[in-house]
Amino acid sequence: MAHLARRTFLQSAAAVCAARALSANPLGLPIGSQTYPHRQRIKDGDFPGLCKDLAALGVGVIELCSPGYGEFTSLSDAAQTRRIVEDHGLHCPSSHFSMRELRTGLDQAIAWAHGIGMTQMGTASLNAPSPNGVASMDAIARATDEYNRIGESTAKAGIQLFLHDERFEMSKVDGRLTYEVLLERLDPKLVKMQFQMSAMTAVGDPIGYFTKYPGRFLSMHLQGVDLTPSDQPPRTNLAVGKDTVDWPRVFTAAKTGGLKNYFIELSWDLTVESVAYLKTLPA
Repeated sequence: MAHLARRTFLQSAAAVCAARALSANPLGLPIGSQTYPHRQRIKDGDFPGLCKDLAALGVGVIELCSPGYGEFTSLSDAAQTRRIVEDHGLHCPSSHFSMRELRTGLDQAIAWAHGIGMTQMGTASLNAPSPNGVASMDAIARATDEYNRIGESTAKAGIQLFLHDERFEMSKVDGRLTYEVLLERLDPKLVKMQFQMSAMTAVGDPIGYFTKYPGRFLSMHLQGVDLTPSDQPPRTNLAVGKDTVDWPRVFTAAKTGGLKNYFIELSWDLTVESVAYLKTLPA
C-alpha cells in the first residue's frame, strides 16, 4: 500500500510539473493579447466568442480599446464587459484611449476603466504636430506637460497612465528621436511606457531602453520583426518567434524595464503561432 501511495504521489507530482511546464509564460506573467486586431469580431457582437477562443489558446489577459474606438462601442457597459471577460477566465488590466477622450472625457474614461477592473490606461500617441516627421521642442513641451497632468488625475484614481510609441513618438527633434526626449520630460511616476515591438525599427532596440530606463516600462505589444540586413525595409508584424528578435533577451531585460504585462498584437493566425512560441520560453 505504501508503495502504491508513493507511486500515486509521484505520478501526481509529475502531472503537476507537466501542467506547469505547459503553462510556463515569459516573465512568469500570463500571455496577453491586445484585441484591436480582432476588432471586427467585437463590432459584429462576438466579444464573448473572442474571449472564449483566446482563453482556449492559453491567453490569460487582454487589453481593450475604449468605446471611443468605433468597433468597441458595444463594450460601453463596463459591468457587462467585465462579466464576459471574467466568465471566460480572463483578466483585463489595460485599455487604449484616444487623446480626445483623455482631454475631454477623462472622468468617464476612468469610470469605465474602474468598472472593468483596470489599473492601466494609455494612448497610442500624443499626436502633437510633427510636419514632415520633424517635431519641435515647444510641441513636445506642451504635449508632455498635458500628459503629466492627465497622469496626475489617473494616479489619484489608482490607475497608472502609459504612453505607446507611434507616429509623433517616432519623429525627430533637433537631431534626436522624439521618443527619447519624451522619456526625459514625462514624469516617471505619473507616466510609464508601453513599447511597440514593430516600432523598434524606428525607435531602436527595446533591450537598450529597458536597461537604460529601469522601471519606466509598464508593458509591451508583441510583433515579430525580421532585422536581417537587406536592401529591403525590415519586415514587421510577423509571428513572435518567426523572426530574428532574441526574445529570451528581450524578456530578461523587460524585468529591469519594469514590465507588468505583454500583449500580442497580431492577426488571429499569427496570434495562434505566437502563443505557441511564447509557451516554450522559460518563466
